[in-house]
Amino acid sequence: MMNRPETTPQDEPLSKKRLRLWLKLLKASNLIEDEVRRRLRHRCTSTLPRFDVMSVLDRAPQGMKMNEISKLLRVSSGNITGIVDKLTEEGLALRVAVPGDRRANLVRLTAKGQAAFAEQAASHETWIDEILGGLSADDIDGMIRRLDHLTNSLEEQ
Repeated sequence: MMNRPETTPQDEPLSKKRLRLWLKLLKASNLIEDEVRRRLRHRCTSTLPRFDVMSVLDRAPQGMKMNEISKLLRVSSGNITGIVDKLTEEGLALRVAVPGDRRANLVRLTAKGQAAFAEQAASHETWIDEILGGLSADDIDGMIRRLDHLTNSLEEQ
């Protein structure tokens, strides 16, 4: 089956163009995410949610409360709890009591967790470079500018 070039009428409503843009953004994002998930699973025996939690903790060496992690990652506290439990069992993270708040704990990476994440983050950077290798510096700069504009306009709504 041959791919036909996509054509759109010049007088197509802007709403249809916006819909098509949204679908293309989703498709590109999903293709990248699927490949990153696959590589994390096969090369690091890890998952993207676990990588994301470790990434947040790596940027907060003083530790973070569970609800702060879930808010940052926009996922439920239950999802974070399961991941943190597993990281703790493996010696990659630890929970530290918050002085003055008996119910709260700070979660932070151990030295072993920091080393494991540093290795995964280096691999992740290489993978993204490979996945997006077909883009020139000009392509990237233009897309970043446009996506920043999109993000700013969405945040103003």
